[in-house]
Amino acid sequence: MASVFEYAPAPESRSIADIAPSYGLFIDGEFTEAADGKVFKTVSPSTEEVLSEVAQAGEADVDRAVKAARKAFDTWSALPGSERAKYLFRIARIIQERSRELAVLETLDNGKPIRETRDADLPLVAAHFFYYAGWADKLDHAGFGADPRPLGVAGQVIPWNFPLLMLAWKIAPALATGNTVVLKPAETTPLSALFFADICRQAGLPKGVVNILPGYGDAGASLVAHPDVNKVAFTGSTAVGKQIARTVAGTRKKLTLELGGKGANIVFDDAPIDQAVEGIVNGIFFNQGQVCCAGSRLLVQESIQEELLESLKRRLSTLRLGDPMDKNTDIGAINSEEQLSRITTLVERGEAEGAERWSPACELPESGYWFAPTLFTNVTQAHTIARDEIFGPVLSVLTFRTPDEAVAKANNTPYGLSAGIWTEKGSRILAVANKLRAGVIWSNTFNKFDPTSPFGGYKESGFGREGGRHGLEAYLDV
Repeated sequence: MASVFEYAPAPESRSIADIAPSYGLFIDGEFTEAADGKVFKTVSPSTEEVLSEVAQAGEADVDRAVKAARKAFDTWSALPGSERAKYLFRIARIIQERSRELAVLETLDNGKPIRETRDADLPLVAAHFFYYAGWADKLDHAGFGADPRPLGVAGQVIPWNFPLLMLAWKIAPALATGNTVVLKPAETTPLSALFFADICRQAGLPKGVVNILPGYGDAGASLVAHPDVNKVAFTGSTAVGKQIARTVAGTRKKLTLELGGKGANIVFDDAPIDQAVEGIVNGIFFNQGQVCCAGSRLLVQESIQEELLESLKRRLSTLRLGDPMDKNTDIGAINSEEQLSRITTLVERGEAEGAERWSPACELPESGYWFAPTLFTNVTQAHTIARDEIFGPVLSVLTFRTPDEAVAKANNTPYGLSAGIWTEKGSRILAVANKLRAGVIWSNTFNKFDPTSPFGGYKESGFGREGGRHGLEAYLDV
């Protein structure tokens, strides 16, 4: 994109991450082929080159992994919390030591800028393991009663937008509380989970405590439905979450769902404009907008609409789109051809319904999956782009006149995952936040995460919380 500054390329070296030509499933502490011999290829979204060939898990592999986890559970759950903590601390330290390698790997496999994987994803991954390592020997004091017990085998299914971070959100509390894990990463981003399997071996984690099964939706469905799984944790689309809820209904399995969102970023007339613009950009263009809690709806007070939009467009014109391995890149590649097609279809529908589309001057690379940052004005609540989760770098702008109108528009969605409030008045922040039906609400910032803070949604954004003390409850029999 055009910029007031000219930046020379500053590429991170690909050689830091040694990607093997092929990978197996990780079951009972060993890498193994799929029972039916099936494999699939994982590609780099920015170049469409094949990175590696990966074993594709099926129903027989799920059964094998669950049996390994069940066998390991008796020994793992019987360990004192202080002993489990040692493994978690060791994993956290190894993640820190290998963070540069993991950041490069995540960028190659996912398409997000190296600056994000290096400065946001990896520090948070290590922090979650450190945090839950600290809880492992303090569960009696977590507020869930005396001597809370683990559930058993946790079946976990994670998405492609934050592959390693979602893994940490789920595996760290599960292990700290004494459960064993079978995890299915997304089919477009399996590599960092397989590298994590190697970290588990490097840390000396007992065999069967963590099992990694790359594969497609059928493998995830088999894992969710397996009769010997005690806990199901899913992050992904609302449609799949509903199907999982139907599968689990009537069983004794404990379930947490972290699903879609259509977050509102509310900017009042007394907000610091430049600070708000940075928050808006971070809220929707971080990770190319492929974030469940993205601030994809901008609600701006009518009196400052023109000033804010002028400043926002000026800021978008300075963003740099291109090679995600370049440390200067702000906007990387869309994760897959399928996701790019979905974004394109919804954006075209927004134009057809009468919303006004704007993007900065932007030259897209010839290969890979790319979409320019996009802004829609003249949007009403009836527009599809204001209702449906686009999961891409697309911002819909609506206006309001009063705080009550802002709250009504923000809550006018089937989702309830996130929201942002921009104002200099602390009383207004508290008053509005108390009326918003969203799981996490940021004030004068956006997309800030911490392992000590719980995260989750309401309505069709799911239920249950991950992170913080609250994240322990999902893995305990309380």
